[in-house]
Amino acid sequence: MDINKHIIDSRIRKIVSDNPDKFQNEKDETRKLSKAFVCLSVATYLDIDIEEAFDLITEGGNDAGVDAIYIGDITDYTFQVTLFQGKYHLKNFDNEDNRFPANAIQRVIGSISAIFDPNKPVEMNDDLKPRVEEIRSLIADGYVPLVRCVFTNNGKRWNNDGENHIKNSGFSEKQVQFEHFNHDDIINSLQSKKGISESIHLSGKSILEGFNFKRVLIGKIKVEELAKLFEKHGDGLLDQNIRKYLGLNKNRINAAIKNTLVNDKRDNFYFYNNGITMICNKFSTNELQESDRTVRVENMQVINGGQTCRTILYTITDNPDIDYSNAYVLIRLYELSNEEENDSLITDVTIATNSQNPVDLRDLRANDEMQRNLEMAISELGFFYKKKRDNIVSSPDKTILSSVAAESIYAIWKERPIQAKFKKRELFGTYYNDVFDNINGAQLILAVLIYRYCDVQRKKQPLIQKYPHIPYSNYFMAMFMGQFLLNELNLSLKKLTHREFDFAKTYFEQNKENLFAKSNEKIVNALQKLYPDGYEGIDRRRLAATFRRGDLLEV
Repeated sequence: MDINKHIIDSRIRKIVSDNPDKFQNEKDETRKLSKAFVCLSVATYLDIDIEEAFDLITEGGNDAGVDAIYIGDITDYTFQVTLFQGKYHLKNFDNEDNRFPANAIQRVIGSISAIFDPNKPVEMNDDLKPRVEEIRSLIADGYVPLVRCVFTNNGKRWNNDGENHIKNSGFSEKQVQFEHFNHDDIINSLQSKKGISESIHLSGKSILEGFNFKRVLIGKIKVEELAKLFEKHGDGLLDQNIRKYLGLNKNRINAAIKNTLVNDKRDNFYFYNNGITMICNKFSTNELQESDRTVRVENMQVINGGQTCRTILYTITDNPDIDYSNAYVLIRLYELSNEEENDSLITDVTIATNSQNPVDLRDLRANDEMQRNLEMAISELGFFYKKKRDNIVSSPDKTILSSVAAESIYAIWKERPIQAKFKKRELFGTYYNDVFDNINGAQLILAVLIYRYCDVQRKKQPLIQKYPHIPYSNYFMAMFMGQFLLNELNLSLKKLTHREFDFAKTYFEQNKENLFAKSNEKIVNALQKLYPDGYEGIDRRRLAATFRRGDLLEV
């Protein structure tokens, strides 16, 4: 018996039972469990909440073999797209020979060829279509898609036929990558939250120093040993790392790391790389020994250099015949206890040492005073503010994710709908103070309620058929609804506080259909000015670009 399979089965059944409205269109248990498994896989792989993962699901009829799709932010004229295809083996559940089917891989390869070529037709359902048009709109504007295809199942990796389909796809490895993600990977990710203790071996001399009641150890480690460490513990070592791994070819830094390791310059790798920064609760070593120390590290985490570590692992795995014995990397190990006063220090060190690539700072901001104050204010109004990501679902109607709050506030009250949609990772980075400054609990909750309502309308087919802009305009729609709400309440944003919250919330619930209709009319009027011959007939890629580029704001 594979206990990990049973743990996952129990978890996805709970997802189904806790969210009946999300599975009401599924006809049988198999379809429900399959959808729940994809949702759990997406949430775990992307490190997002289950609630956010539900919104990425596209499985169903005419899904082109794509069960979920995630479109990342635009950076350096590229954008990341992650496609998921899931297979949940319910029949012969404990069969150890269950593999990801090769024919499913072949189908997805065909879909990739169609989805990312704007000139090719593709059969799509209503959930997939607007996302594909968004992708094609970005491509039409000159942005290059970097595609990661994740095949997830509760079994083994695909067989040789599947591998041959990938090799024969003709896709460039620089642009399209394929990964397997299964029940064991999900469990490893969940267990990684417990912390990792391990022994590491430093080569040559190292420096150990204590100051300000903290300890620091600086030395060098063989890249082979670092690869073994990550092969054993995986992304559990990156639990506090604020940057998701972008892949070997997703940026020039990772590509350069790989190239250095596989060419004759690898013996100088130590001098080319910025090194790895780790934190831990405690480390122990023989302090009388000057060189070749073995260090026992408790609750270690990589806070900078996670991409270097992953790239080293993948490069050595893909090129096992190369001699890496003289390739080293710098390592800095900081001993920081679990005491409360060190929380802000860990956050500051992590942010300060991560500046090479765009980052997701949501978890690190969770202990920020601004976030803690909002959590308390929201609690007083009967809602729960979820500052950190996890896969626990609890009272969705009353739970507010900090990520959703940031998007809602920036789009509605700060009137930045384009940035709220297309620069999400910066909402807890560059835009953080602009997003949350002078925002109280009542304003946050109202913004989220408006955003959620618009998001629900975005998926209604009768509405889309009548108003084709609906799938692309929900952030603008939410902004206008916020404006109309304040006008009808005769309130300024500054005066929308806890004292007016119950009245404002009740008014919104009773008048949201009318507020939505007025906002829709405003958008339609603007579109008609922008496209005098009628916006309904224009290409959907052009319509998507209208909202992405801000053409509507000029009108």
